[in-house]
Amino acid sequence: MTRLLIALVLSVLAGYGLIEAWPLIAGPSLAIATPQNGESFPGGIVTVRGSAARIAMLTLDGASVLHDENGDFSPTLTFPHGASLLTFDATDRFGRHVIVTRSVFVPD
Repeated sequence: MTRLLIALVLSVLAGYGLIEAWPLIAGPSLAIATPQNGESFPGGIVTVRGSAARIAMLTLDGASVLHDENGDFSPTLTFPHGASLLTFDATDRFGRHVIVTRSVFVPD
């Protein structure tokens, strides 16, 4: 009976430890809601919307992107005529990266 109780307590502690350590284990995540890949923007003005979790830094084409405490961001950008490639890079505090790319097109 004592061994069973000790095993149960150790199992609960191990499970709790895994739950608490999950953000450290999982790494960064990045979801881009808009623009969709290959989307066309006749005016050249693009509002990028997305969400990031467990990040220390978020960049778009090498420039820092401001995000709120929930990880949501929505910068508005202007692009020239033609195709452009957006590269998002989310980095966590351990240096792990998630990179997402989107292409946008501005017709003449």
